[in-house]
Order: sequence, then C-alpha cells, then structure tokens
Amino acid sequence: MRHLLLSATILVACLSSAVPTTAATLPGTVLVLNRSIPYTEYFGKVLASFQSTLKAGSDIPITIYSEQLEYNHFKGPEYENLLYTFIKEKFRSTPIGVIVADGFDALQFAVRLRTELDPAIPIVFSNIDDGTAAELRFLSNVTGTTIQRPVSHALITAKVLVPGLRRIAVVGDPLEEQAYRRHYKKEFLAIDKGVEVIDLTGLPMNELRKQVATLPENTAIFYTTFGSSGAGYSSNDGLALVAEVANRPIVIDQETRLGHGGTGGFLVQAAPIGEATARILLRLFNGESASTIPVVAGEFVKPVFDWRMLKQWKIPEDNLPSGSEIRFRKSDAWQQYRPRIIAMFAALLLQAALISWLVYEIGRRQRAEIQSRSAVAELTYMNRRAAAGQLSASLTHEVIQPLTGMLAGASAALRWLRADKPNVEKAEAALEAIAAAGHRACDIVASVRAMFKKEAPQKVSTDMNQIIGSVLSIVRVELQKHGVELQTQFNEHLPTVQGDKVQLQQVVLNLIMNGIEAMQSVSPRVLKVQTDQPKAGILRVSIEDTGIGIDPSKLDQIFKPLFTTKATGMGMGLSICNSIIESHGGRIWASPVVNRGSIFKFELPINTA
Repeated sequence: MRHLLLSATILVACLSSAVPTTAATLPGTVLVLNRSIPYTEYFGKVLASFQSTLKAGSDIPITIYSEQLEYNHFKGPEYENLLYTFIKEKFRSTPIGVIVADGFDALQFAVRLRTELDPAIPIVFSNIDDGTAAELRFLSNVTGTTIQRPVSHALITAKVLVPGLRRIAVVGDPLEEQAYRRHYKKEFLAIDKGVEVIDLTGLPMNELRKQVATLPENTAIFYTTFGSSGAGYSSNDGLALVAEVANRPIVIDQETRLGHGGTGGFLVQAAPIGEATARILLRLFNGESASTIPVVAGEFVKPVFDWRMLKQWKIPEDNLPSGSEIRFRKSDAWQQYRPRIIAMFAALLLQAALISWLVYEIGRRQRAEIQSRSAVAELTYMNRRAAAGQLSASLTHEVIQPLTGMLAGASAALRWLRADKPNVEKAEAALEAIAAAGHRACDIVASVRAMFKKEAPQKVSTDMNQIIGSVLSIVRVELQKHGVELQTQFNEHLPTVQGDKVQLQQVVLNLIMNGIEAMQSVSPRVLKVQTDQPKAGILRVSIEDTGIGIDPSKLDQIFKPLFTTKATGMGMGLSICNSIIESHGGRIWASPVVNRGSIFKFELPINTA
C-alpha cells in the first residue's frame, strides 16, 4: 500500500511543470508537518532546535507554522481527505515558502498538498530511513536528511547488555504501524540466526507486563514505541510500565526514551535533526534550489546508556561500544564536591602550617626567654660575686693598716716589758695604741663605705654599641613583661674604647634594670638609650627613664657603697658601676629629668691606639 501511494505521489509531482521558485521570491513562511500527535518530547526537541537554528541564521523574518497530522491516532481515506481539505483551505491564502515534512507519511501529505497550494514550493524532509529515501529520487524540488536506524544496532546493543544472547523480545506497537520502524519487520527476518525473535508487539499492557516479567535467561528486551494502538499510553509511560516489572535489560533506539527505564542503545538524537533541517532551509532562502541540494545521511545516532540501569543489571562499562556516552551518573563525594574538598584540605593545611608556626614561635620565644633569664641570672651572679669581692677588698684595704699598727704596737710593748728595766708607762701606751687600733678596725668592719678595687681588668678594643645591643637583647623579655617602650639613638660612627666587655655589660645592665624597676608604678613607661661623642676623645652613654625620679638631695650618695633607696636593695649596684667606670678611666653621674624620671650617664676615654 505504501509503495502504491508513493508511486501516485511521484506521478503527480512529475506531471507538475512549474518552475521552482527562486530565493528572491520565496515567502518568509515555513509550514512544518509532523505525522505524530502534538507535544511529544521527541518532536518538541526537533522543533525547538529547528526554530532556534533557522531564526539565528536567517537575515529575513521567518514565520513558522506547525501542523500535527496525528496519524498514530486517526487513519483511513476519509480522515486523510478531511485533513487534506482542512489544511489546504487553511493555508490557501497564506503564501508558503518551504514545507518541512517530519516522517514519510508527512512527506506524502506534503507532496499532495503543494499541488494545490503551489507546485513550486520546495519540500525538505527529515526522520526518513535510507531505504525509503532512495525511492524518492524522482521527486522534484525535494531534499532532506535521512537517518540510519537498522535493527542491527539493537542487536549489537542486546549482545552488549546480555553476554551469550539467545533471544530478543520486541515490545511496542505492531511494527507495520510504526512510521519510523516499518523496515524493522523485514530486517528481523534476516537477523542473526543464532538469536530468536520473540514478538510481543501489539499486546495489551497487562498481558505484556506478565510476559516481560518471566522472560528466560539470555534474553534482552527491545522497546520500540506505544501510541499507534490507541492503548492510551504515551511512549515513555509505556516504557516505564514495562521497565517496572521487566526481568531483563531493555534496549531502546531513541534519545527521549532514556531515563524512563531503558538501559540504552544507539539512540537517535532529536536536536541535531532539527538543526540539520534548518540549515537546508537557510540554503534555500539564500538562493539554492532544493533539486540541487543532495539528500544527506545525517550523523544522528549515538550510543548512549543510563548509568543507573547499567548498575542495576551489573553491566561493566568496558563492554559498551566505543564512544558511548553515559548519562545520569551519580558522582561520588570527590566528583560532586571537589572544589569544596580541595578548599577544605587547603584550609586544613594552612591551619596546620599556622599552628606549627605558632608552636615553633612559642618554643623559640620560650628558649629565648630562658636564655635571657639565664644571662640575667649570670650577670646577677657576677654582680653578687663582684659585690662580695668588692666588700672583701674594701675590708682588706681598710683593716690592713690598723692591723699593721697593732702588730707594731704589740712588738713595741713586748720590747718595753722584756727590757732589763721594764718601762711600764711606754708598754701601757703601746697597749692603748693597740686597743685604739682594734676599735678602729671594728668601726671599719661595721661601716664599710669605700669600694674595693679588683685587679686591673683585661681591656680590649670594645664597640660600645655592640655592648648595649647585647644587653638589650638580654632584657628584651623584661621590657615586654613590664610594658616598657624602648627608644634607642646610637651614633653609628662611634669609635671604640679600651675596656673589659663583661664589666661594661654589667654597668649597662645595672643601669637599665634600675630604670625598669623605677617605672613599675608609672605610665607611660619609656626607656631611652643613647650613645654619642660629646667631644674629642670622649664617649658618652645615656640611659633615661620615665620613672619616679631621684631625690636631688641624694644625688651625691647614690654611688656610695651600701647606700640604697630600695627596700630590698644591697646598696652595691651603683657602687659597683662607679668602681668599674673609674677603673676604666671614666666617670659616671645621675641627674633628674625636668618632667619626670632620671637619667644616668657615663663617659669613657676613646681608644686612641
């Protein structure tokens, strides 16, 4: 029947003697004829891609009309004539530039329609298989694209999904009623002789669900479409009902079936068909003739599979055809949250680095504090040793003369008493002198004021700025602990002095610590350390604090041994400083600051060697 209708259509087209309309006279209108029902997902994608491509590439405004022929619901010559009359009358007064026919039935209708509207209207078809398109080569002013949908694709997919395939169950409407799969029935006769075809087409849904739930092993299901039989199911709804109970994986051949229970297969892609059809129309509107544009077999089929179904049927992805696309893949946490995970690990690494750095810094500061305290303790110990040595030296120096006098007096008294005529008066005088000397020695021991003098220090060329810098590093913790602001002003070109580095460190340390202690009860706390050269041959060091200051009446006493203004002081620190500076040929003094605090200065002779 199809071939008879096709022959009649070709005859009508060949009898038409109209010359094809040129591009300059093509109206900017397109009539799209779809053989199916309105609003199917597949045709919706075809039409959307067709419209967007056509309007984006055209320089003229184009109006698109769409008519659904609904051949899957209505059939017969009476319906055909009514439909033909309706569309012919509907567009009789509307100039049509191009007719687009989706499917073979739509193409037959388009050829008949244009004989009434305008025999010169070009026709562009789509969704027709290669075999059918070969029979259209005699049609005038007709071109389009074909698709390759052989049964062999379904067989290849079935063997991938079911290793050791023995049977393939065909499900859906009867094949002779399916516009896009009519050729399948003939092809199934030539299918692999090792594979049995189980024909389940045309069955009621209840019976079909029972059949697909009890299929034998080594069987695959090939789902085509529902809709032509008037069962009331859309194609995707029917697929979902079958997949719900099927005990074998389901092969499909159309993209819009994916996601409704089909495992996958070589699927016809809807959007590329619409785009390819639109590009042919753009060539027509640009001046080409449909007769000169060859029919092209489009690349509209691609192996696509549903990841969820592959997992359900335990089908390895390595078994799929080359170039297969896998959709609906559930990404793992790494794939889904990769940026967040990377950011989280980066934050953790940064935090770990910061924590490690803080631990290192705390340890370093603790070690520095321990070293600083050790240095302070060492210098304090040296102070105490120096104080003890100074006290011993002072006692020795002061007491040695009375003791010498006492020895001399005792010798004299003995001589006067051992004489042939003892001289008692002179002996008494000598003894009284001895007693006086003893009392004087006791007074010296009880009220030692003079500082001792050690052996001459081992003096070397010394940089005073370095001496002060080393002391400041020692007391850095104390400065921070008491909230003291340190201000320094060093003469970078200061000459060196001849001195004992340890002793000079001791002097600077004593003066700085005295300044820190003097500022404990005041605020702000500022310690200023300065070196300069007031005149040729002299180096001066100044240490100024903002403490409680010095009573001017006591300035003359503060450098004397055993004099102190502190409740717990020994009265030896400044005395030791004075002794050390004097031993270096310098001088030390103190003075109050005008506003608040005090300033200690000492001068040393500059090294002239």
